[in-house]
Amino acid sequence: MNHSAKVIGVSMVKFTKPGQQPPYELMAADAIRGALEDAGIDYNVIEQAYASYVYGDSTCGQAALYQVGMSGIPVINVNNNCSSGSTALYMARQAVESGAVDCALAFGFEEMQKGALGNIWNDRTGPLDRFLQQLNQYYPELPEAPMALKLFGAGGKAYLERYGANPDIFARVAVKTRKHAIHNPYSLFQSPLTVEEVMDAPVIFPSMTRLMACPPTCGAAAAVVCSPAFARKHGVTNSVEIVAQAMTTDRADSYDDPIKMIGAGMTQRAAQLVFERAGIGPENVDVVELHDCFTPNEVITYEGLGLCKEGEAEKFIHDGENTYGGKYVVNPSGGLMSKGHPLGATGLAQCTELVWHLRGQAGKRQVEGARVALQHNLGLGGACVVTLYRKE
Repeated sequence: MNHSAKVIGVSMVKFTKPGQQPPYELMAADAIRGALEDAGIDYNVIEQAYASYVYGDSTCGQAALYQVGMSGIPVINVNNNCSSGSTALYMARQAVESGAVDCALAFGFEEMQKGALGNIWNDRTGPLDRFLQQLNQYYPELPEAPMALKLFGAGGKAYLERYGANPDIFARVAVKTRKHAIHNPYSLFQSPLTVEEVMDAPVIFPSMTRLMACPPTCGAAAAVVCSPAFARKHGVTNSVEIVAQAMTTDRADSYDDPIKMIGAGMTQRAAQLVFERAGIGPENVDVVELHDCFTPNEVITYEGLGLCKEGEAEKFIHDGENTYGGKYVVNPSGGLMSKGHPLGATGLAQCTELVWHLRGQAGKRQVEGARVALQHNLGLGGACVVTLYRKE
């Protein structure tokens, strides 16, 4: 069996607001070509491809990949909600580590529509229906809202109530993230924010304003994964090792409270598995890209990943442990909040950002001396993928 698959090429296109994007197949092809060029290899050595997207018909992955080449390789289309991109990476890594192939491609793309996420197929059971029914039993007084907003909003409300935290922590995270985004040419939003601006923005749900939610966006990203033998054969010198990776889904206790409904349990289990498999702990991590689709989720995820203890996220934020000069730099890219969140591309854009940091290629936002990076990508309904990378 091959061990420690390597990421040898990454790329992403700058995300755009819905209505301003090129067609998905062109965005994807640009990202794929960029990743191949970054890896220094030709498309004809790719043995399998995994295409991640949520909003699209079957075999959109083939339509996108055919823009680059039609070599007859297996193409697997992946849909795991907002964690689709890292699910494609998980499958590519697994194919390489198993010895099934020596080189695989993971790419993701999305053309989203304006507005909040909602069900597309309203003539059948929705995958989040049971979660929403259970949530209504906990908080019958909550207003109706789009499903993702309601679930993450309720999770944030539950966190504030349970730990007595100041509601401004959600705003402080948004301010920190936007400060990082200023230095990212790939970020959609690059203007600074203040806590007051975030708190005074229009309220979209109890304890949440518009500036605490990520925007719907369109875009694409890609990564090339290979075996150590392939890297040696092709003279690759800037590879990044996937030290450990885990995917978790819901357990029955996901219905127990609103915080677990938005993936806190999945996150905690995936992180524990990764650290156990890697033989290192969160204290060894230098840089983190986590799933901040809403700022309450970033706060909750600090604890799920073990960056701080349960109930201590407020102190963690006030002490500046989530930014440059602190214990960790969290979302140096600007995160989903600033960079955007095209569902199928998000996990691979996170991978791209972390690979850049480990190579020392992140420009003004570079985390100095970064050697170990942690990625967290979450989809409700549900799936969570946590990945640990190490500089070679």
